[in-house]
Amino acid sequence: MSEVFSARTVDTAAEATEGSDLARARDGDDAAFTRLVAPLRRELHAHCYRMLGSTHDADDALQDALLRAWRGLARFEGRSSLRSWLYTVATHTCLDTVERRGRRALPIDLGPSSDRAVLGDTPLNDVAWLGPYPDAGLAGGLAGPEARYEQREAVELAFVAALQHLPGNQRAALLLFEVLGFSVAEIATTMDTSTASVNSALQRARTIVAEKVPSRTQQQTLREIDDARLREIVAGFSAALESGDADALVALLTEDVTWSMPPLAHWYHGLEAVTDFAVRVPLTGCGSWRHAPTGANGQPAVGCYLWNDDAGAYLAWSVNVLTLRGEHVAEITSFVGPDYFTPFGLPASLP
Repeated sequence: MSEVFSARTVDTAAEATEGSDLARARDGDDAAFTRLVAPLRRELHAHCYRMLGSTHDADDALQDALLRAWRGLARFEGRSSLRSWLYTVATHTCLDTVERRGRRALPIDLGPSSDRAVLGDTPLNDVAWLGPYPDAGLAGGLAGPEARYEQREAVELAFVAALQHLPGNQRAALLLFEVLGFSVAEIATTMDTSTASVNSALQRARTIVAEKVPSRTQQQTLREIDDARLREIVAGFSAALESGDADALVALLTEDVTWSMPPLAHWYHGLEAVTDFAVRVPLTGCGSWRHAPTGANGQPAVGCYLWNDDAGAYLAWSVNVLTLRGEHVAEITSFVGPDYFTPFGLPASLP
């Protein structure tokens, strides 16, 4: 009984503090506003990433959304929670970005796979590429009872990539309903439309996502692999690249494995094509590698570092996100570029 009373006391105190900070923020106290939004920043940032497919765009969108919220706080009448209102502001901010920039892509969206290694492949810098999301940025969130996707499932690469094939309004409706647990009526209010329009958007969005997302999520797969075995798989992948051991690498892969490397357009499908690429490029054609384990999009990942003679160090090269099927690697997505390392808290170089 005392524990229940204590919890109620804490909740009441928190509500009083929030109410006090809200009043202060409305009077122009930016420190009070910062305190109000601080507990929600991580989940709002993840929402912006799901909408936009880029941590950089999510950074910008969240900053813009919070600025809009700060300037428009007087319009918040308290008929919904502050969290719901902030999601409304963030969603509209993301929709503005989607309208300006369009969707983000992976190499698989641009054309067929290559049967053999393409040497001297050059980056396509005019394409808006999907990017990885650091697991450290994920928060549990406060999804409502109708939410179907877990918070980590909702940042898996396959799901975020599928979202990019949806128009902005369908993307927003699906995320608000299936990930965050907003009701259809709440979404209609958020998006200034009718419940019929929301239901129609949800139906179309579900159809497209179901066609593109595997029925089995990575979270379901990972729950069946104990942590020690998962570390072995990641360590084996890294060791095979570092030692140039093609046989060890192939032993980790599925027969229908894919390997893509945005911003490079060419990608590879099937064990023969992936092996040819691996042998001719990372295993023998690039130089010496080192790796650091990390987590991205709720999936195992490694930061890959390539030796640079001029620097006398291993420099950040790519963040490789691994998609597993059973205890084998079914997809390797190598996000090439040192800029990806900072959000993961990975160093720019290794000695």
